[in-house]
Amino acid sequence: MTSLLFPVDSSSGARTLGTPGIGEGLLPSPNGPCPPPSPDGATRRQRGTGAGTPPRCPRGGAPPRCGGAVGGAGPGAGPGGAGGRGAASPRSATWGRLGRGLCGGCRRAMGGNSLSLGVLSLGVLLLAAASAGAEPPPSCDAVQKVFQLRRLGPLGGVPESPRAGVDLQVCTSRNPTCCTKKIEERYQTAAKQDIQQVLQTSRATLKFLISRNAAAFQETFEMLIRLAENYTSTLFCTAYRNMAAEATVRVQEFFTDVGLFVFGTDISTEKFVNRFFDTLFPVVYNHVINPGLTDISVEYAECLRMARRDIRPFGNIPKKAIGQMGRSLLSSRTFLQALNLGIEVINTTDHPHFSRDCSRALLRMQYCLHCQGVMLSKPCMGYCLNIIRGCLASIAEIDLHWRGYVRSLEELSSTMSGTHDIEHVLLNFHSLVNDALAQAHIHGPELSEQVKKICGPPVRKPTQSPGCSFDQNKDNQGLKMFSRDSEEMLTNRRKEFISRLRLYRAFYGGLADRMCSNELAAADGLPCWNGEDVIKSYTHRVVGSGIKAQSANPEVKVKGTDPVISRIIDKLKHVIQLLQGKSFPKYDKWDLHQTGSGGGVDEQRSGDCDDEDGCGGSGSGEFKRVLKITDWMPDKTNLSDVKQIHQINDGSTLDTTGAGCTTMANYITFMLISLVILFLSLW
Repeated sequence: MTSLLFPVDSSSGARTLGTPGIGEGLLPSPNGPCPPPSPDGATRRQRGTGAGTPPRCPRGGAPPRCGGAVGGAGPGAGPGGAGGRGAASPRSATWGRLGRGLCGGCRRAMGGNSLSLGVLSLGVLLLAAASAGAEPPPSCDAVQKVFQLRRLGPLGGVPESPRAGVDLQVCTSRNPTCCTKKIEERYQTAAKQDIQQVLQTSRATLKFLISRNAAAFQETFEMLIRLAENYTSTLFCTAYRNMAAEATVRVQEFFTDVGLFVFGTDISTEKFVNRFFDTLFPVVYNHVINPGLTDISVEYAECLRMARRDIRPFGNIPKKAIGQMGRSLLSSRTFLQALNLGIEVINTTDHPHFSRDCSRALLRMQYCLHCQGVMLSKPCMGYCLNIIRGCLASIAEIDLHWRGYVRSLEELSSTMSGTHDIEHVLLNFHSLVNDALAQAHIHGPELSEQVKKICGPPVRKPTQSPGCSFDQNKDNQGLKMFSRDSEEMLTNRRKEFISRLRLYRAFYGGLADRMCSNELAAADGLPCWNGEDVIKSYTHRVVGSGIKAQSANPEVKVKGTDPVISRIIDKLKHVIQLLQGKSFPKYDKWDLHQTGSGGGVDEQRSGDCDDEDGCGGSGSGEFKRVLKITDWMPDKTNLSDVKQIHQINDGSTLDTTGAGCTTMANYITFMLISLVILFLSLW
């Protein structure tokens, strides 16, 4: 445009400001200015006279050519002119004709108002120059490709070329845009889905860690319960075959209650342990304390059941069992509940509720640059942090409680050893039962007298309970036993899980930072998107995490905590209290380690555990023991191989087959040794 308003003389290189004539001022001749018009400023032609004839051009014959910087014809027109060295282009030819037309003083007299003609000519030149210098508008091909690749909607919704976005609500721009209102709505949906996908990717390893171990621990606990039931039923089938059918029913009922409690049913360990020994006492009286040719009546059995706690035929063993079961089962139950709550926390935060302001901010951050045809740039790091921290402000409030959850879970795991370990307690329950039966047998005469005082002489009935029998044709599908060298030790699995979970203590506090740095934001030093344009760096303040910090957030307005997240936080607080043992019953006074010095039942079975097993009190505070069975226990047992005939109230029998037994020759020797040791301790 400078060359149009201030042309340069092609021969001298100096600007020619021109004279009052329009042709002179705008398009001067390279040979000098055109002749001025007549003195009155107008050109007149009068018929028959020579007055008012236009002035003649200088000597030399032909009138001077009006060339110029715009490519007029003539020797001095420059490369664009017809008289120059190169061929004239259509654009230069147009400018040449326009220049020659404006230089009318060289060919004819100029008429009309010179000022009006000058303004018109100037407007034409400016319009032509602007048209010649504008770039062709970019197409929306790249936007269409991304839209189609992401399957955001029908491809026909994306315009072929940019247009005015007058109906846009978020991705507004003064420039033409490739977005329409429908495209903007689809982008907003995609922006929220993208964040949810990034959230799910960020927590994938944590969720897998907790869910996999929750399933593994639950399966292990189920196996331990079945195995302990198997051990206890085998005890009756090997040592007390005449009462095995009745006793194994009580055993099954007891371990059913154990499973219900461990997996969340609200029942009392003290009640179901007492119920087991209450129902076991009539069976023991009928077959061990006062055996007869026929069974006792149902009414007499009920009287014995009610009198068990007063007579105390099993001594202090039921209270010891209550202490062990209460602590170990409650710890394992709470451990499982905590793992399941961890999964619930992760699932809840996978699908956060985005406010209207947050949804718009996500759209502006991720897709508004597409509307302007910018496909390769990413949001600035600070810009991303402000938006993601604002949108996830409620989730960031979980951080403090999640840290407490992991810490409390770690503390509980460290206490689940020794007699507080479900593995140790369940797999040794048969030993407690064995000791209880031995004590009832030794004190049989005394117990029989006490029973007569309370319930009277025994009342018999003609039927007799059958003993244990085997189904030889049934395949032996016994439970797989653990060996000392098993790599699936419960304690080791628990320690490994806690060590990995510890790495995620700050998971929710740094979630927004990881999302931006790993997925969403541009790397440092690269041009980035700030919501309006691609810039070198983000200049606004970057706020912290959490609800309180969002008051100064320049990108997102945050009102308060999401109610769903508030409920999850309340659940975390509750389970932390359980993990810390604030609601645990105090069974420590019945713990086997606190029942006196020597001579106790626990020491009588100490042959099952030596110093190498870590069962002794080494002072390390850690109970190292693998899943293993007692030395006298058969290698394979199958509860489903036992034929059980249980008598019900109406006198009929009920087949409750489901407990297998294996007889061992050396068990009698073991029983005799146990009785002798127990007798000596009581003596």
